[in-house]
Amino acid sequence: MKAPPYEVKDINLYKKGRARIEWARREMPVLSFIHSDFSKRKPLKGIRISACLHVTTETANLVLTLRDGGAEVALCASNPLSTQDDVAAALAKEGIKVYSIKGEDRKTYYRHIIYCLENKPQITMDDGADLVSTLHKERRDLLKNVQGGTEETTTGVIRLKAMGEKGVLQYPIIAVNDAYTKYLFDNRYGTGQSTIDGILRATNILLAGKKFVVCGYGWCGRGIATRAKGMGANVIICEVDPVRALEALMDGFTVKPLKEAAKEGDIFCTATGDINVIRKEHFKLMKDGAIVANAGHFNVEISIPDLIKLSKKRRKIRDFVEEFTLKDGKRIYLLADGRLVNLSSAEGHPSAVMDMSFSNQALSVEFLINNAHKLEKKVYPVPKEIDRKIALLKLKSLGVSIDKLTEEQKRYLTSWEFGT
Repeated sequence: MKAPPYEVKDINLYKKGRARIEWARREMPVLSFIHSDFSKRKPLKGIRISACLHVTTETANLVLTLRDGGAEVALCASNPLSTQDDVAAALAKEGIKVYSIKGEDRKTYYRHIIYCLENKPQITMDDGADLVSTLHKERRDLLKNVQGGTEETTTGVIRLKAMGEKGVLQYPIIAVNDAYTKYLFDNRYGTGQSTIDGILRATNILLAGKKFVVCGYGWCGRGIATRAKGMGANVIICEVDPVRALEALMDGFTVKPLKEAAKEGDIFCTATGDINVIRKEHFKLMKDGAIVANAGHFNVEISIPDLIKLSKKRRKIRDFVEEFTLKDGKRIYLLADGRLVNLSSAEGHPSAVMDMSFSNQALSVEFLINNAHKLEKKVYPVPKEIDRKIALLKLKSLGVSIDKLTEEQKRYLTSWEFGT
């Protein structure tokens, strides 16, 4: 399948996209530093990169950093609803091979992934592992070129680790998601703020006084719960992990099984990375007017087939709100087709947070180019020196300095002789 130079909704949107990309860059000082460095050194010269990421203003700044570092980049969307069409147009105008249209159907989504792979990548960049899995299933002829890859999100890391454990992963992957400067900030502060933003943009409801149910208390769930509480909601956490459930309880949240929370909740938000979290038995217990949304990568956490089977009527009532009328007359509102609500009905994470995530991506790509030949075909964490460098650069950009250990303190921390 020969790929066209680009496939976007409307190339004439490029001026608006350029302005928004520039606006995002203001809040991305660490990536801007790396961009400047890469532009001078050209560490990615001659490297072909295929990237399957959310096509947003922040991603655009990453792609331009890679391009100006010498790479030949092809980009497709990692979610059918997360593309910002003006940004895609601006990248296409810059000469980037971009294949992404907001609202594209499943067939188009996977065609765009295939187009992206026609770049014959030496490095893959993924957000959810759809590109890597497609490469392994449908374009194995290209695997011989690939030196390594990066993965942006929890769901993708889970999939890739499963591939590694089963011996089917054909090249090393760096789990950018697991960097401290990624999950401590992107997942907690980014997902927390942008998920609430997506729910509010879609519905325009008041959160204060509502019962807000969060399914999953990982870093994303923590962020969502904290932000919902901050806006006056009464937050209930549903968990399967006893340690996380205990943590949620000690953080001041109510913890209940979902079957109990389903009877009380006004708003439900999944953030687990698993399948069919909210399903038939829960829909049956919900109140009339309950709102359900998802902050996980794929639209599998809310069982839409169950909701359809239980319903006698469905209609679109707002841009990203679909009303399902159940056979008993009760109405349930699904946001953004069950896809990640922060990118589908809003703009995703703030640029200041993505600054660290995408700086991890850029430096991990350079690390792979220099070290992939030494690595096994499995998932690796981001090297600690990269994580630390990004944290220090971020602090510097914020005008914050920190202490350093004295030589005496260093010796003490590496000794065993000192006692009570």
